[in-house]
Amino acid sequence: MLQVFSNNTSEIILDEITPQSNIDMLNEHIKLFNCKNMTVDISSMNIMDACMVSALCSAEHYIKYPDGKLNWIVNSKAVEEYLSPMNLGNSRFIYR
Repeated sequence: MLQVFSNNTSEIILDEITPQSNIDMLNEHIKLFNCKNMTVDISSMNIMDACMVSALCSAEHYIKYPDGKLNWIVNSKAVEEYLSPMNLGNSRFIYR
């Protein structure tokens, strides 16, 4: 479920639904709204889904905002470890 809490800084919580649904919702949000800096809570997802969502949506966000930043709230340090070879310069991982 996509929940936006603030108009100034996008803070979004994604529920554990299909990864593709989350990717589609988040990419649509990136396309439609001014969200240069975002915080996205994907801590309810398993590690593999969180990796897929954060990698694909980070790329989409970078296309629109090359100097923007994404904060991903995750439930495991493994997400960052798996994605570190991809050098997602616009992403930061916060562990819950």
